[in-house]
Amino acid sequence: MGITAELANFAATVAFKSLPVPVLHRAPLLLLDLIGNIVRARHDAESTPALLAAVRALGLNAGTCGVFGDAARYTPAGAALLNGALAHSLDFDDTHAAASLHPGAPVIPAALAAAESSGASGADLLAGIVAGYEVVCRVALALPAKAHYDRGFHPTATCGAFGAAAAAGRVLQLPPESMESAFGIALSQSAGSLQFLANGAWTKRFQVGWAAMAGLSAATLAQAGFKGAAEALEGRHGFLRAYAPTPKPDLAVADLGHRFELVATAVKPYPSCRYGHAGIDAALALRAKHGFRPEEIEQVTLGLPQAGLLLIGEPHEQKIAPENVVDGQFSGPFVIAVALATGEMNWNSYQLLHDPTVRSVMAKTRCVHDPDVEALFPTHMAGKLTVRARGREFSELVRVAKGEPENFLTEEELRCKFRSLAEAVLGPERTARLADAVLAVHSLPRVSLLFGLASPLAPAQLAGE
Repeated sequence: MGITAELANFAATVAFKSLPVPVLHRAPLLLLDLIGNIVRARHDAESTPALLAAVRALGLNAGTCGVFGDAARYTPAGAALLNGALAHSLDFDDTHAAASLHPGAPVIPAALAAAESSGASGADLLAGIVAGYEVVCRVALALPAKAHYDRGFHPTATCGAFGAAAAAGRVLQLPPESMESAFGIALSQSAGSLQFLANGAWTKRFQVGWAAMAGLSAATLAQAGFKGAAEALEGRHGFLRAYAPTPKPDLAVADLGHRFELVATAVKPYPSCRYGHAGIDAALALRAKHGFRPEEIEQVTLGLPQAGLLLIGEPHEQKIAPENVVDGQFSGPFVIAVALATGEMNWNSYQLLHDPTVRSVMAKTRCVHDPDVEALFPTHMAGKLTVRARGREFSELVRVAKGEPENFLTEEELRCKFRSLAEAVLGPERTARLADAVLAVHSLPRVSLLFGLASPLAPAQLAGE
């Protein structure tokens, strides 16, 4: 059995009742975290009005599926596209360090659209989510992700199409051979470029939503009997050989069904690229410990692994002069400067992009490759921050950033993050009810019940209405 067939068999047969307790506990928490991102991005992300206008122009709003934080209804494809793009629009969604991607954003929206359109239960939704997380992460591990990045691909989107197909296919109860066909169809839709880094483009969020819709489409086509390419992953012209120079296919199925990548997934306490989070932790710790003021700071150095330096540290001239939210999300100097200057880094921090104090600290901040940090990667997305102030150097190495699996947020911390994102749109009462329902999703007879709790208080005031 090839790896495509083995992954397809796993995704098609994974059963909710047979999942390990840690997986059953973690999956609803990841679902809650992603929904919070969707709700707030539906209201706040600057790309949302254009995205909604295009969805309407394409006729994807004439359906019965929901988008969190939105009172309108959409086709299954439209809902998957919107929920996926919105989930990734704040760059506040979950991450998998070794796979170097965001698994939830393409996977969960595809599973939700499949579940709502088919009348599936919460237990089936969770089984689909688990299947999707395993496939998207394992495909990225087999590339491996760094080589994929070096070619300019965005693995959350490219690998995401396969994870979304697995998630939707499991919810739709595809048999193994149809799941394998779905992967073959997803291969024809796998796309995602890092070129968004050139100008802060919104394509990063769009291509993740497209991956969710692509996976849903692949599973739906396979369900209807449409034939997909065989050996979609390991074949001569399959994904692994076409998208990376030296793939390691066996990593895609190593300990499959015994080691679950879902519990190796982290959540973000800060709405920016994950490679900067250890540095933010270090900045907040140094500020709290030593109490230096922005004007006392002479120089700041953030040590990163090479993969992180590529995304948030280079080119230096661009990273110290972010002009928009996307620029800021991928600027190590910006997020570190905000943390040092204000003692926090949250969604509202992007209002400080042109703040003189933050800009002054940014100008003194440089990201560098650090061998000690590189040695910890990819097991840990570590960071080392050195601040020169008062004629002295203060240094902090953070091996395990807040939110990583070994330093995971508690349920209450995740509820707090969810409230901070959702209450502005849903209000306190509806936010609390939705959180309770999501954390008990395994008991829901129909996933559609979640969307009844997810409409905004004042739709006419939201972006795009």
